Amino acid sequence: MDGMDIATLMEGLGARAREASAELAFAPPAAKEAALLAAAEAVEASLPQILEANAKDMAFGRDKGLSEAMLDRLKLDASRVAGIVAGLRAVAAQADPVGAVIAEWDMPSGLHIRRVRTPLGVVGVIYESRPNVTADAAALCLKSGNAVILRGGSESYHSSQALLSCMVAGLKAAGLPEGAIQMVPTRDRAAVSEMLRMVKYIDVIVPRGGKGLVGLVQAEARVPVFAHLEGICHVYADGEADLAKARRVVLNAKTRRTGICGSAECLLIDRAFYARHGGVLIEDLLKAGVEVRAEGELLSIPGTIEAKADDFGREFLDMIIAARLVDGVDGAIAHIRRYGSQHTESILTENQATADRFFQRLDSAILMHNASTQFADGGEFGMGAEIGIATGKMHARGPVGAEQLTSFKYLVTGEGTIRG
Repeated sequence: MDGMDIATLMEGLGARAREASAELAFAPPAAKEAALLAAAEAVEASLPQILEANAKDMAFGRDKGLSEAMLDRLKLDASRVAGIVAGLRAVAAQADPVGAVIAEWDMPSGLHIRRVRTPLGVVGVIYESRPNVTADAAALCLKSGNAVILRGGSESYHSSQALLSCMVAGLKAAGLPEGAIQMVPTRDRAAVSEMLRMVKYIDVIVPRGGKGLVGLVQAEARVPVFAHLEGICHVYADGEADLAKARRVVLNAKTRRTGICGSAECLLIDRAFYARHGGVLIEDLLKAGVEVRAEGELLSIPGTIEAKADDFGREFLDMIIAARLVDGVDGAIAHIRRYGSQHTESILTENQATADRFFQRLDSAILMHNASTQFADGGEFGMGAEIGIATGKMHARGPVGAEQLTSFKYLVTGEGTIRG
């Protein structure tokens, strides 16, 4: 397509989405729930077609030279498709956020004021690799009364189209407008640039992907953005950490899935912990096949390699972790403030006052105590799914679920009330 064709295509998508959003804004909760349940049934029934489509994408990804971690993000199997189905049903079962009263009060003037949740309007989602985002984003936008325009990565094109068909089948079954869930039907990157300028039609952009994609969106978007640039997540083992808990959490935080944004990228060890337990946490990682890039005393542990300066503050998305000794919780806090991306940090300690200090003095979107950073996920937060993790400080932070995809309006009632 030439530039004019892309502009015309995107204009059409935007107009249909805007029209659908006006209807979705007051769609009955039962209709949205029915659409999501019907979509879940469609995904379940379409398992062979979805896996066939994913096989095409996996072949494309291998030819493109994607890393094993990125191929893992792209891959769908029966278990992962079952997870998509479960996510759709979980979102369907949630309370509808639209119209919920956030606060209400009476004024001496006689006015009764309510602040209620209202949809944002049209959400644009730009993502790479993970085809499950197609279903997650569509479900959360529908639940929150928003229309959505999806632009998946070129490598997940066939999988995303297969899942989109199931979502549209759900809309049809519930009598909701098909324009509520649309996907950009081209791999042309010009469509992304066009989306970023569609202030007439799109109310917010949510990018999900690597630093290159998110950086591009944040630099070029004229539409407001919910995003995180990188998931540089830290785990800090305090001097008063329980050894068994620490070993379990550190290993899970790094190795469960290395290609997700909640994967730990840096291990900070209190000198008091190291004096008491030695290099056991690093030894566990090395035995699991993790490349540990360390400095100072930690290099005495056989198998470690010397860290370069830029290994701290780096998102590896691979079986690699940076490691450093720090002086207590304040040393950990100082390191995270310097190198972190305000995504997710975890402290391992049995001292509640130390955990409280960690929570109070860091401002990452998600802070954890004695828990793996791999829990940085909307599904694990009870949201059914997430459209992304936001690390900014305006509107939404952390996992963005249906409730976070709403704004609010004021409903003011009087009895012929006038202002003196």
